[in-house]
Amino acid sequence: MSKTVAIVTGGSSGIGLQTALALAERGCTVYEFSRHGADTPNVVHIPCDVSDAEQFSASVQRVLLWEGQIDILVNNAGFGISGAAEFTENDEARRLLDVNLFGMVNGCKAVIPIMRRQGHGRIVNLSSVAAPCAIPFQAWYSVSKAAVSTYTAAVAGEVKPFGVSLTAVMPGDIRTGFTAARKKSPVGDDVYGGRIAKSVAVMERDEQTGMDPAVAGAYIASLALKPKVKQEYAIGFKYKLFCILARILPCRMKNWIIGLLYAQW
Repeated sequence: MSKTVAIVTGGSSGIGLQTALALAERGCTVYEFSRHGADTPNVVHIPCDVSDAEQFSASVQRVLLWEGQIDILVNNAGFGISGAAEFTENDEARRLLDVNLFGMVNGCKAVIPIMRRQGHGRIVNLSSVAAPCAIPFQAWYSVSKAAVSTYTAAVAGEVKPFGVSLTAVMPGDIRTGFTAARKKSPVGDDVYGGRIAKSVAVMERDEQTGMDPAVAGAYIASLALKPKVKQEYAIGFKYKLFCILARILPCRMKNWIIGLLYAQW
């Protein structure tokens, strides 16, 4: 059986680390791209800031030089910010989009020409349940993940004739370091009657009691290796149900439910 070469971004911790490990356990040759590496068995670390297009492309070319092929790319790198949208600085929002959205775009642009020439390839982009269910006080994170899902769907149609497939994966609450790494801004909490702090506390509680990242990583690895994939997947029955309801419920009702959960109405 021929080898399968995979790249995972943000693979030094959390979902990315568990995805990299799961792919390695399934016999793949795995490289992880991140700014801060980890000593991970059977996974090769390449220092890379995914928001830097030239650096991302150069890192991909290194893997191609060593292996002669790239079969899988998992675009996982990302972070969150929270706070009221009206008080969020544009520079902070741009920094988040540079990683969550354009980091993914940089990866796709780096590997698609390679996969097109090979006649095959799989790209898995990490979106979020926050894409169909936009979360109050996480507006920019929700925007970034909605953009990931939309970009994935559009590009999947463009590259399908070349044997290249894309899918978006939408995790919900996962128990990782993402919670501690979130940049939290309390600015304006007095104006919003303390609802920012209350909302963030609910988010953090749900994340810290959420799914084991190893479960999410195994699921993502299985999708990366699946012969055919759908446009998007939610991880876990509860979040699959949320995504279905988000599509069929009237917007007013959907927003009312989300507001009860995360906006403390």
